Amino acid sequence: MIQESTDGRVEVQALSADGKAAASVRTTANGPQTNGKTSVWTPSSWTTKPIKQDVVYDDRQAVEKALTKLERLPPIVTPTEICKLKKNLRDVALGKAFLLQGGDCAELFDYCESNMIESKIKLLLQMSLVLIYGAHKPVVRIARMAGQFAKPRSSPTEQYNGKTIPAFRGDNINGYDPCDRTPDPSRLLSAYFHSATTLNYIRASLGSGIADLHSPLDWELGHVKDESIKAKYERIVDSITESLRFMRTVGADSAASGLETVDLYTSHEGLLLEYEQSLTRKLKAPIYDTTVCSQALDNNGRQWYNTSAHFLWIGDRTRQIHGAHVEYFRGIANPIGIKVGPTMSSSELVSLLDIVNPSKEIGKITLITRFGEHNISPLLPDHIRAVKQSGHVVVWQCDPMHGNTFTTAQGIKTRHFSSILSEVSSALKIHKEEGSFLGGVHLELTGEPVTECVGGSEGLKDEDLNTNYMSYCDPRLNEKQALELAFLVAGFYRSG
Repeated sequence: MIQESTDGRVEVQALSADGKAAASVRTTANGPQTNGKTSVWTPSSWTTKPIKQDVVYDDRQAVEKALTKLERLPPIVTPTEICKLKKNLRDVALGKAFLLQGGDCAELFDYCESNMIESKIKLLLQMSLVLIYGAHKPVVRIARMAGQFAKPRSSPTEQYNGKTIPAFRGDNINGYDPCDRTPDPSRLLSAYFHSATTLNYIRASLGSGIADLHSPLDWELGHVKDESIKAKYERIVDSITESLRFMRTVGADSAASGLETVDLYTSHEGLLLEYEQSLTRKLKAPIYDTTVCSQALDNNGRQWYNTSAHFLWIGDRTRQIHGAHVEYFRGIANPIGIKVGPTMSSSELVSLLDIVNPSKEIGKITLITRFGEHNISPLLPDHIRAVKQSGHVVVWQCDPMHGNTFTTAQGIKTRHFSSILSEVSSALKIHKEEGSFLGGVHLELTGEPVTECVGGSEGLKDEDLNTNYMSYCDPRLNEKQALELAFLVAGFYRSG
């Protein structure tokens, strides 16, 4: 905070009490000791809870300096944008729209570059057009961009040249180079500026017509080797193209029609709570926001928003009911996601929903199921029934990536396209059988021609992975595989 002293000098205030609590818990290995529910939520009440996937820094002074700066910096996103997304997700929860969420497994600071940003925007746009065609619904687009840096890891350390070194935790924590693995609090500030710059370019690109449907789209399908599949995709492209041509002909492509631009929201896993806390601000809720629970507002009509992104999610490794991450997430007004893996019981899921959404706001919570193709059939039906019985109305989203990862004989981490497709198709089928509906998909993808997942119409095999394997973490669908998945999901909807 900046304030003016009595003699006219501008002074920088010290770190807030919330910030000091975060700095303290981040520079001690002992961690918080409290297990019970905190009666009053504050941005730092998470510091009283046990925490998983925590980062311990060596230099408390450096942590305080970074958090002090973060607390002074302006929000990256606004309450108006957040509330608009909440309204859209309410429509998804009620079956009126479809949610497409995708992007990198873990962003690198180097990905803050115009061509890479544009390629992901264009890919998400094309995929959404195909899904609109298939589902006959508007598509809500959320990118895993502008903040998706930190990644949970199965082990905090790894072996390198016979030595034990810290694992790479993401660019906002440490570097990928083995010599740069000590957690560095200055990277928190770098994460802010790279996020803000990325979102600034996204907004500028959308405002300058990158998503203008008057412009021709590249639907190149030369990679599809099966002629019958290729012909099917071409029919879908022809139908989309003809629809856009018809709208132009009858004059339905005016500025008011929405063909010149689209909404694209940002998201990331809310893993690094000292960062999230620093960008949690008490701001005035938009007066038209009918989703606001009056109990959440103070006397000035304000509530707590996380302004680092429009949408954040709790990971499968940090969803402990009495843990720090759930404590933090229960207090913010943003729409939030919860990863639901094979170890989540139905009773635990309902208890978690009651904690983070006690008012049962429709669409506030997105349940991101990530079971794996072999686990989804025995597990998803019970979860759907339990949530229905609880009275919560959520967005059901399928993450077909994380439950289908395997390592090749050559030691390369990958995923098979057929497994990804299988989990999505199973989710669609199960939801229909249970009288529910799949609200969206959550994908790790890139607009670049990487070779990280095998299968698909390109016919990538294990031996092809080294051709252009670029991920520092988990394997992503390349642009052709991602678009093909959209075609296939559209086909599922079209076939009923």
